[in-house]
Amino acid sequence: MNILIVGDVVGKAGREAVMEYLPGLREQLALDFVVVNGENAAHGFGITDRICQSFYQAGADVITTGNHVWDQRDIINYIGSDPKLLRPLNFPEGTPGRGVGEFETATGSKVVVIHPMCRLFMDPLDDPFVGAEAALEKYILGSNAQVILVDIHGEATSEKQALGHVLDGRVSAVVGTHTHVPTADHHVLPGGTAYMSDLGMTGDYDSVIGMKKKAAISRFMTKMPQGRLEPAEGHATLCAAFIETDDTTGHARRIEPVRLGGRLSASKPVKRC
Repeated sequence: MNILIVGDVVGKAGREAVMEYLPGLREQLALDFVVVNGENAAHGFGITDRICQSFYQAGADVITTGNHVWDQRDIINYIGSDPKLLRPLNFPEGTPGRGVGEFETATGSKVVVIHPMCRLFMDPLDDPFVGAEAALEKYILGSNAQVILVDIHGEATSEKQALGHVLDGRVSAVVGTHTHVPTADHHVLPGGTAYMSDLGMTGDYDSVIGMKKKAAISRFMTKMPQGRLEPAEGHATLCAAFIETDDTTGHARRIEPVRLGGRLSASKPVKRC
């Protein structure tokens, strides 16, 4: 199976990159399933129902989020009605929405998406390791789930790497989101799980992690209160990971970075016959 997971979409520039590149990638890479992290899509903070629909129309099958999931208050009432929009699974019991989803590809294969959020330097949520283990009690890779994907949203690479090793062999991929900076550690772990510490953002890299430079720099240099940060508006880079899995075992055959447009060096995998 061919899978694409797109890193945090930031603001209008990031949304435009999704609309510009995702439909073509869906065809060029013969993608069976696409996950988009949309937690910064609404002017840098959260996501709206309209943005969700635009991503689905562009080719996304599932949207993940993160610590900014509730920034747009209307999403609180919407999220329960959209099974394709996930929030982190380790919010307290009773929180609206869901952090695990079962989905079916066009060919009838079952894909499970699990979406924990880290705790180091993040909000003090429930244990993401316990949450991921609980989610996997229902699924066996290669048996009742052809693919299992984990979007681990967090700051610390150590925490993400630890979860990758804990889940190695039991899921198809563990990829990180949140830092907005793509890492160069994409590889397949010994047990067959594709891993990458952070996908990077889909946004304008002539910025400070997607936000306009002047206000962000002023915060660091003056330590004085500033206005609300605003997303940079230049041509964005779409950052993602392409993952190819074995149709029998569900394990990863390869993981490769995808970078298109904007300021970062271009990178796109070659489709294998």
